[in-house]
Amino acid sequence: MTATSRARSRLGLVAGMMLAAAIVTTAVLALSGCAPQAAAGPDAEASASTEPAAELRLGYFANVTHAPALVGLEEGLFADALGDTKLTTQVFNAGPAAIEALSAGAIDATYIGPNPSINTFIQSGGQSAHIVAGAATGGAALVVRDGIDSAADLEGTTLATPQLGNTQDVALRSWLADEGYETDTTGGGDVHITPTENAQTLTLFQQGALDGAWLPEPWVSRLIVDAGAHVLVDEADLWEDGAFPTTVLLVRAEFLAEHPETVQALLEGHLASVAWLDENPDEAPTVINAALEAETGKPLADEVITRALEHVSFSVDPHAETFETLVANGLEAGTQKDGSIDGLFDLRLLNGLLESDGGEPVSAGGLGEE
Repeated sequence: MTATSRARSRLGLVAGMMLAAAIVTTAVLALSGCAPQAAAGPDAEASASTEPAAELRLGYFANVTHAPALVGLEEGLFADALGDTKLTTQVFNAGPAAIEALSAGAIDATYIGPNPSINTFIQSGGQSAHIVAGAATGGAALVVRDGIDSAADLEGTTLATPQLGNTQDVALRSWLADEGYETDTTGGGDVHITPTENAQTLTLFQQGALDGAWLPEPWVSRLIVDAGAHVLVDEADLWEDGAFPTTVLLVRAEFLAEHPETVQALLEGHLASVAWLDENPDEAPTVINAALEAETGKPLADEVITRALEHVSFSVDPHAETFETLVANGLEAGTQKDGSIDGLFDLRLLNGLLESDGGEPVSAGGLGEE
């Protein structure tokens, strides 16, 4: 029996367990004189429907760092796992735009970078969304033009990031601060940071209007192969063992509470996609490229996608142990509010699937349920 069929057979059991737990919890609260309140977080099963959702609206980016989403769609893995639930998708350029859609209820879940996930959680007081799995690590770097060979050469330059407050934007601002440079969120300071859509960044760099950019793959490799840039900072070099989260799977808290079976089915497809990437390295470039072509109208050059995939790893571990550092970086960059991220992770459904298939559970790092 495949991981997909095993997970699907457990949906009814999970729903029943959640409903039973909800009934017991409600009875205990009633006897103690404590009236339960409506909840929007991961413990809201007490008031939630256990029916699968009629539709799941999923966001993702047309980036190699979102390959689990691309493969899951291209290979039909999500559709197989979701069954009768309709899957609709929306493509974003960067995290803040995806968060805006999630907060407005326009999408239910999204593949996204860690920093926008942190931002929405803190700004909502822990009520907006929860990370239910990791997706990708690595695959981000600062690439620059000829003549820039060290941090000392960056004063007065103009660098791009995908969007203000996105994961690469925070990484660049934090790294520049460590190098002694001042920046601000309006493009001022010792180094000018201009948040720019990725495709436009490539064009502006080719025209000489930008000196470099901190980007995710495949845009790092595109600037190198198509525009002659070189890597000044590989973000992997800034983290212990080179492991840092680039993409996680974030689900709207209300949707998670109301439709745990559907979220489990999404995770089932996600696990199948990550497994497919691990088991089919030779086919992966072709499948990912087909998905990228469908979204952008043009496939990547073989050299670009080969290089990009060499710098990205795919895993369902969200590397929760790095998130306190990411919070500190966001505060230093001036792109997020101070606040707690306790409860950001809800890895219970993921770990249930992993353990059922004989795998090791992943850690929430003390920042949520696991």
